[in-house]
This record gives sequence, C-alpha cells and structure tokens, in this order.
Amino acid sequence: MVPTMGHGMIKACVIVATTVAAGASLLAEDTSSKLLPFSARVIEDKIHGGLLGQILGNLNGLPHEFRYLDEPGDVRNYIPSLPEGAWTDDDTDIEWVYVVAMQGDRQLLLDPQRIRELWQKHIQQRIWSSNQYVRQLFDLGLEPPVTGLAMINPWSEFNIAGQFCCECFGLIAPGLPESAARIGCHYTSVVISGEPLQATQLFTTMIATAFITDIIENILDAGEMALDPRSRVLEVVRQVRTWHKLYPDDWRLTRTKVKEAYDIFGKSHRGRNGYELNTAGVVTALLYGRGDFQRTMEIAFSFGWDADCNAATVGTIVGVIKGYEWFRKQGWNIKDVYRNTCRANMPEDETISRFARRLVELAQLCVERASGRVIQDPQSGRRYLLPRQQPKCVHPLAEDERKLAELRELYSTKKLLVMLREQDRTTRARAAYLAIALGNYEELRRQDPQAWAQGLAALAEFPKVVQAIYYYTPATKRAEDLRLAATKAGLARPEKRIPLW
Repeated sequence: MVPTMGHGMIKACVIVATTVAAGASLLAEDTSSKLLPFSARVIEDKIHGGLLGQILGNLNGLPHEFRYLDEPGDVRNYIPSLPEGAWTDDDTDIEWVYVVAMQGDRQLLLDPQRIRELWQKHIQQRIWSSNQYVRQLFDLGLEPPVTGLAMINPWSEFNIAGQFCCECFGLIAPGLPESAARIGCHYTSVVISGEPLQATQLFTTMIATAFITDIIENILDAGEMALDPRSRVLEVVRQVRTWHKLYPDDWRLTRTKVKEAYDIFGKSHRGRNGYELNTAGVVTALLYGRGDFQRTMEIAFSFGWDADCNAATVGTIVGVIKGYEWFRKQGWNIKDVYRNTCRANMPEDETISRFARRLVELAQLCVERASGRVIQDPQSGRRYLLPRQQPKCVHPLAEDERKLAELRELYSTKKLLVMLREQDRTTRARAAYLAIALGNYEELRRQDPQAWAQGLAALAEFPKVVQAIYYYTPATKRAEDLRLAATKAGLARPEKRIPLW
C-alpha cells in the first residue's frame, strides 16, 4: 500500500492508501501526529528506482536525440538495457558532481564559491549550450546565481538545463515537494533563470510527489501548484492536459497540436533545446504512458526534440513509482556500473547502486533538515517520519527581476570602474564582461579610456570567453545584443571558431 494525494487532498495534505506495483506498506495507519511515517525500505527502493529510470531514459534515449523534429518517431518493443552498464552523460553527471560534494560536505545547499570550484575541478568537457557557456564565465570569477541570469548568460532564458539537471534533487526529497523545488532551483539557477527555473520547480515537485502517489494526474496537479501563475510552463502543461482529454488515445495528434503551438523557432537551438517543446514532451509521455514504464519511454523517445532529456525525466518519475525491486524482477540486462568517461577527479569505480546510496544518504539529511526524522521502530523497522509539506512556487518569475535589479546595483558604473583599475587581471576581465553584458561600457570608456582599454585587454586574455560570446551563443535577440555590444565595446571578434573542450 502507498499513500495517495488527490488534487484536493494535496492541498489538505490528507493521506489515503492505494495499491502500487512496489507493494509493501509505505504509510502506517496512525497519521494523527504531525509527522507521517513511511517505510524506509520502500522509500529507499523508490530512490534507487528513480535513479535507474533516469539513467535508462538518458542513455537508451541518446539514439533518438534530435532525430524526430518535423514528424514523430515510431519506437516500439523497447526493452530497457545497459549490458555494459551506465556511463557519465550531462543528463546525470552534473548532478553526480553535486551529489558527491553534498554528501562529502554534509550540505544540501553548497555555497556559490564551492559550486564554481566544483565546475572548475570536475566539469571540463561533454557540456553544451548554457552549461558550456557558464563554464567559461566561472573562469572570470563569476559565481551563481549571477551566471544563470539572462543578462549575463543568453542561454539561460530558454535552455532545458532547468529540466535535465534537476531530477536527482527530487529524489533526495521524498514526499517533500517544497524542499525538492528549493534544492533543485539552488543548483539549476547556476545556469538558467526565468521559465526554465519554473521547469525545475515543476519536475522536482513531480518527482517528490511520485513517492506518495502513483496517479499521474495527481502528480501533475502537484507540479502545477509549484508554478508561478504567470508562467508559460504552466500554460504548456495545462494545454497538453487539455489535448489529452480531447484525444485520449492519440498521442500523435497531441504532438501535432504541440508542434503547431510551440514549434515557432524553426530548428534552431531556441526551439529544439527550449523548455516549451520538451516540457510538452514529458507531460505527453506521462499521460499517454499511463504508468507503463516501457510505453512511457517509447512515447518520450518518439515524441522528438531533446528526447533523451525528456525520457530521463519521465523515467525518473515512473521509476520512483515502480521502485528498483520492480526493475530487478523484470530480468532486463542492466549491469550495475556507472562508468566515469568525462568528469575529471571524480570516482572511477562508481556503480548505479553506489550513486543511489549517495542519494539515500542525502534524502535522510533532507528529511532531518525539513524537521522530519529517520527512526528505528522495534515493530515495523526503520521508518521515515515526513512533515506534511505542500507543493509551493519557491521562485516566482518576479524573483529574477529582483535579482537583475540587485545585480545592476551591485555592479554600478562606479563599482565597475574600481574593478577595471585593479591590478588583478581576472578582476579587470570580469569587469569588462559585466560592463558589456549590462550596457555600462560606453560610460566607462568615456570616464576612463585607459582603464577600459586595460579591461578589454584582460578579457581578451580569456580566449574561451571571447569564443563563447561570438561563436557559442544562440540565435536569439538577447544573444545578438550581447555580440553587438561586445563589438561596439571594442572586443575583437576571433577570426575563426575553435573548440571549447
């Protein structure tokens, strides 16, 4: 038996019981206290199942990534498998870097300097789009959440890193949707803001909620409650749910409607790598998959666009519902290996199970920090005592506007001029980049031409940053404005594009 929260029940936090595939008693009968008791064995099995589902969706989905754009694919008879084990990929290994550090530091929210140091030490290659851009900004000494603001990072306003870098943070907050959203936003705001940060809240909340209900509609209800009412992500979720009601047996027709409504940027990164189409893909796969893991994955693969990311997200949610024991009983060829192929100075002997145990340890810490407990009951064994926590929009859209105002105040023309006159090369380069991004460069050049020239010279000594500005920004107005500002400010455009890793 597992507790289930309906839409009204989520708000009232009334827990009832329903049967799930994982079996076993997850919630004890006595719910009179403020803390709700859950079986530790089942919670931890679901954490492991969610991670395995995420990894399967990611790696089994790679052959379908960006393969189906104009028309959907037709993936059938999917058999989950990892005969040689799993390997690091950006859909899971950026979270892995954070998880290992969080576990070692016994901290759920690592500070900005620590995050920057982790990226510089461990994340050097196999990164793209917003993650790749931010990696260059770290070398200038910039730190989150500044690196995730759209004025500083032109990828951040649409990139789906808010989705594919968030799932583990839902797994470490079982039944704690607000905690899941807060932790998730803390880490994804390193590289994104705005609507993609709404996607983080949506998916972390849904993953946390999947621990206590197997009803997809209820999981989506909880996700909606975590979104800003003005959010376009909320519009996408509601629209897909409406189409599902109109065409309950035809996901392809819903996909056609999604394409007509949201495929408005062509085949550029802004479209295929944006939050609209891919959020729609996740919701569609969940609704039409009806809790069947293989069918859900087939739809996620076939839906198109960033298919491996979407399959990883739905795989996490359905994986939590099913639990690891369910996967094991299927007899699929899945080797317990998580091979490090690209993350420097990280464990070389990781397994999927060890990764899952790290998440379990952090889940226990998260429960305790949320005023819950993990206890040993003499009659029913180990139990998680969870507080009654509601889904919540922890990062309204207005928060990004406030952060931008704070950024402009922090890096005023006066402050940037002081930085430009510093002896430290990195400080001067950082000041020059910020002046270009925030539009202060003309006034700075007028007030002190020599200091501005020194700042530009310092920035030019970070060739990967200059490459990122001119060659690794998206085809959007904000990015074009940044490139134009850099040119007007006097930053020379490199003659040719070179790899950043």
